[in-house]
Amino acid sequence: MNTQSFPEIDFFITVKIDFTNRTNCLILIQHYKPISIHISMANPNTRRSFLKNVGCGLLAAPLIGPIGNLALAGDNSTVKHTSQVAVPKVQLNIMDFGAVADGKTKNTAVIQQCIDRCGVLGGGEVVVPKGEYLTGAIALRSDTTLHLEEGAVLMGSPDFNDYVITQVRWEGKWIQGYSGLVYAIGANNIAITGKGQIKGNYALSGRPTADKPLRHPALIEPINCTNINFDGFSTDYHSMWSIHLTYCDHVSIKNLTIRSTGGNGDGIDVDSCKHVAIDNCDIATGDDCISLKSGRGMEGFTLLRTTEDVTITNCTFAGLIFACIGIGSEASGGIRDVRIEHCKFTEAKTFALYMKSHVGRGAFIENITANDLEVSNTSGGFLRFNITGSGLQDQNPVPGLIGIPTTKNFKFTNIRVKDVPVLVDGTGVHPDKPLEGLTLANISGTCKKGISLANVKNAVISNITVTKFEGALLNISNVQGKGLDGAAPLTVKPFTETVPAPATPYVLR
Repeated sequence: MNTQSFPEIDFFITVKIDFTNRTNCLILIQHYKPISIHISMANPNTRRSFLKNVGCGLLAAPLIGPIGNLALAGDNSTVKHTSQVAVPKVQLNIMDFGAVADGKTKNTAVIQQCIDRCGVLGGGEVVVPKGEYLTGAIALRSDTTLHLEEGAVLMGSPDFNDYVITQVRWEGKWIQGYSGLVYAIGANNIAITGKGQIKGNYALSGRPTADKPLRHPALIEPINCTNINFDGFSTDYHSMWSIHLTYCDHVSIKNLTIRSTGGNGDGIDVDSCKHVAIDNCDIATGDDCISLKSGRGMEGFTLLRTTEDVTITNCTFAGLIFACIGIGSEASGGIRDVRIEHCKFTEAKTFALYMKSHVGRGAFIENITANDLEVSNTSGGFLRFNITGSGLQDQNPVPGLIGIPTTKNFKFTNIRVKDVPVLVDGTGVHPDKPLEGLTLANISGTCKKGISLANVKNAVISNITVTKFEGALLNISNVQGKGLDGAAPLTVKPFTETVPAPATPYVLR
């Protein structure tokens, strides 16, 4: 065996091993620098057994950092493998850094120092033990988990000066505003876990105004982050969003209890994000329980950051001011590939599911599937499409025919409703861009009014067994498809005209 080692501070360790016969070898390397290993074997059949043994040895060693350039040379061929050894993770407790759990002392600097320390040490877990901790905005770092033990409460400061001013999304536009109480910008592999609580300060909730234009703080707000895990904790806030994800990919949200009643605050906003899974959450809010968005007007349309691949499963919803799940209306970047399954909608001020956009938004809402839902206690009904006039018109709307949103492939199956005022209001679709593909199947229960549809192609209506409704079960205008026999004609209101082109073309700035 021929071994060369270089000074530890500045260089790698290189180990060269020549095998001339079938020999197994176990290497224990006690060093924290990156290591380059080059192995030559006369007999290629020894490679598998050697790798198995050397791998076990490396895992047994106190090695920190990656192992790179693992090269095997045998006969006239060379096979290169690159593998990563798991970096040991630290666990830090905020009490060890001087946190005070009296609900009065501001712990912002202490908690942030603990998170930052965890980040620079390679990542790990920051533990918040039982107690009440007053804090301003804190930023999560890559590879860090904020773990809230049972009985732990992070309480938001009532002082706006304790929150970071940055670019944030508000009603589909990027504006200046205050960061979330717990936020992250451009971080990877972040998590909030445990059975504790994050509680916003009600004094900071609300909407920006002309004299105070900065957007108010959300409660939890990752921006441009990847690999996010929120699991187990509860929230308390109102009149502002509880969880606002913007430009994030690969997100898991599960087992949360979200309370945002007493004002128009959403539970979870998914804003121009991809690959999001929301499971087993109990959400009661003063606005949408979950809202899917992707920007508004020419800004959102030009950026074209689509919200896509979103699954919502096994959740319970109560929307006390608006809908349980809102898809849009800020949809200028497009929304697609959404699946909602096995959920209970226990209260909605409007509709349990509300699909919404506006002429001048442009883009698309497509591939929306809902299955196995229970719906009760709604003031509006089960389902509404308002693709032509929901929300405020943008200052720079998308002009012409392209500004009319495209909708296609909506499928709602195995729905059970109880005493909903309206089963389906599907009349808010523009005649110049009909909904392409709608399935309503296996819907049972009781309702006061049935299904109204306008401007739909390739509809499939089957096995609708609701009772107690007045008038015709199915009312249609300009609808084509199957299962339409016996439908009553429907008169709809005129639709919004397209937006004229501006005198000066829009420029993103």
